[in-house]
Amino acid sequence: MYAKVIIDITHEKLDRVFEYSIPTELEGMLKIGMEVFVPFGMGNRRIKGYIVGFSKESEYEPKKIKTIEKIVPKSVSVQSELVALAVWMKEQYGGTMIQALKTVLPIKRQEKKKEKRYVRRLVSKEEGQRKLDEFLQKNQRARARLMAALLDQDCIAYDVLKKEQKLTLEVVQSLQKQGILEILSERVYRNPVKEYQGREEKLVLTEEQKETVETFLANERLGIRPVYLLYGVTGSGKTEVYMEMIEEVIKKGKQVIVLIPEISLTYQMVMRFYKRFGDRISIINSRLSKGERFDQMERVKNGEVDIMIGPRSALFTPFDNLGLIVVDEEHESSYKSEQVPRYHARETAVFRAKMANASVVLGSATPSMEAFYRCRMGEYVLLQLKERAAKQRMAEVYTVDMREELRAGNRSILSGLLYEKMRQRLECGEQTMLFLNRRGYSGFLSCRSCGYVVKCPHCDVSLSYHNNGKMVCHYCGYTTERPKVCPSCGSKHISGFRAGTQQIEELIRREFPSARVLRMDTDTTGGKEGHEKILSAFANGQGDILIGTQMIVKGHDFPNVTLVGILAADLSLYVDDFRSGERTFQLLVQAEGRAGRGEREGEAVIQTYSPDHYAIVHAANQDYEGFYEEEMEYRMMAGYPPCENLMAVYLSAESEDLLEKAAFYLKEYAKRIKNRENVQIIGPSAPYVGKVHDIFRRILYFKHQEYGILIEVKNKLEEYIEINPGYQKVRVQFDFNPMGGF
Repeated sequence: MYAKVIIDITHEKLDRVFEYSIPTELEGMLKIGMEVFVPFGMGNRRIKGYIVGFSKESEYEPKKIKTIEKIVPKSVSVQSELVALAVWMKEQYGGTMIQALKTVLPIKRQEKKKEKRYVRRLVSKEEGQRKLDEFLQKNQRARARLMAALLDQDCIAYDVLKKEQKLTLEVVQSLQKQGILEILSERVYRNPVKEYQGREEKLVLTEEQKETVETFLANERLGIRPVYLLYGVTGSGKTEVYMEMIEEVIKKGKQVIVLIPEISLTYQMVMRFYKRFGDRISIINSRLSKGERFDQMERVKNGEVDIMIGPRSALFTPFDNLGLIVVDEEHESSYKSEQVPRYHARETAVFRAKMANASVVLGSATPSMEAFYRCRMGEYVLLQLKERAAKQRMAEVYTVDMREELRAGNRSILSGLLYEKMRQRLECGEQTMLFLNRRGYSGFLSCRSCGYVVKCPHCDVSLSYHNNGKMVCHYCGYTTERPKVCPSCGSKHISGFRAGTQQIEELIRREFPSARVLRMDTDTTGGKEGHEKILSAFANGQGDILIGTQMIVKGHDFPNVTLVGILAADLSLYVDDFRSGERTFQLLVQAEGRAGRGEREGEAVIQTYSPDHYAIVHAANQDYEGFYEEEMEYRMMAGYPPCENLMAVYLSAESEDLLEKAAFYLKEYAKRIKNRENVQIIGPSAPYVGKVHDIFRRILYFKHQEYGILIEVKNKLEEYIEINPGYQKVRVQFDFNPMGGF
């Protein structure tokens, strides 16, 4: 047997894997991720490496292969665990070993440590007074100011001397050389949550919450650590349940990772955790400075952090005694990486927890089809919270048919009902949130008169409009001309949706000139604390109406919001994606859940051109299980996840001819290797954006019930690509059960 070993992963040279033979005395003892000593280089110097795989045959002559010396003592470290996780990710999601390792073990240069310096007097007060007189006599004013300050206070922070006494470091060092003072320094960690102070009293749990927590604790006591799905309606207090579970886990000396889907959720979430658990928590996200990120990892290494909160990258926090991973809002598509390897944080969290013998809690008011399906299959344990924590009623939901508004002569973005309810809220000092459902807004065409959407006859997804006047399916490549009138009713009102948040803000300011309007989208949330500033202003009552895209409807708790208006509910319904119904349902229910979380009851208005679509009907009724049953019928008929598995192969190249040939030959090779497995191959087709920065792009899809069969296909395609020089100028990426565009 031979072992594949990656060398020196702490440096940037992550460029190749080396082969070593396994000595007889170590046969059967080595495992993936294990740290070993190996001879390396011309002088055979002993160096550490990590095992990332095994093989029965070597690519080189056996005589030239060096032998592993020994296992590094106590090599089952957290780094070994993360290396094993990288090996699993490479196998599950494709890409290279190097890409997987860089994902779980980000190679970062050493950041400068932040230190706080102090100046302490070493001489007696009498000697200090003599020195002060001497400095004054010699007209050495800066030294005199320093000496006078040290006579008043034995030890002073250097920053204070610099600011208040206008003293330079040279002056301080001159007295240090004379033995009058010493300069002390202490390591200071850059703390990204420093503004959150104070402690929070624990809330009294509802009976539902108590039962949920007790189920978790009973299993913990028995050493049973399954994957839980905490399915709780909006406002049911899922965060409080997480915190109870976390408290019990950290009492045992274990650590916890809490994943949140994106930066806009950190403001209220982190504040609650910090008030409950103090400075034993940390956060990590893309808006931290390099120094802040470096310091948080240093705190983890030093054992100063029990809880790490952040988006999917927080999953790779090097905790050595992990006890629990919480994945809040597990249905969110941002948990799927857009970089190779295109891993899903939910699945990767489950695998990491299995390695660490930890529990996983997935939470959502609108669970992903995959998570709920696994509950039905008995793979996950379902925990339910059916009522809001403070017993408030769920929002009253009204559905407005915008086709009827058009027939009545209303061409405004606001329906008559929504306008009237907004006016009432302004009169009584309550707040309104307007959610513009823009996801996928530019892709499809729909009729404003009858609601008809131009769809692919083969794939049951909407066709996307291209600038050349063609309508294209991005699954199978079906193409047709753009209709000038509606094929269903003959109306000329067939087009895409062009209004954005800025246009809506202008309209609202015209219609309600006295209203204080805040807008939250990518244009207004720039800067390190962009999200927090807008959310904080709205929470503090500095705005009457908050307008935004999906970032405003996820996880926020504003007690004075009693009305939510959902504009263009259809936009996410007809994107060219088989998950469009699921995403629409989730967005609408999450949006409705922002209303009525305080003492006053809430209302929501859904504006749509498709009021009879099952996703909108079930969202208006806030009926998740009804939606799940109907959506699953569609998925089963069409053969989409979670009923079957889908593998997308993304190809891109500078030459369109080369790309077409590469996609053709890859498909032909795939036809030969799939044998009797009955793998369905769709495409190749062009994505919605078929060319970016002069790079052409194509997609191939592979469908099969078993995930393992698709992995086998992926492995064979990777081998084919590696041995064929024609693919050196073609970039190929694999994406399993894709959740976004290419």
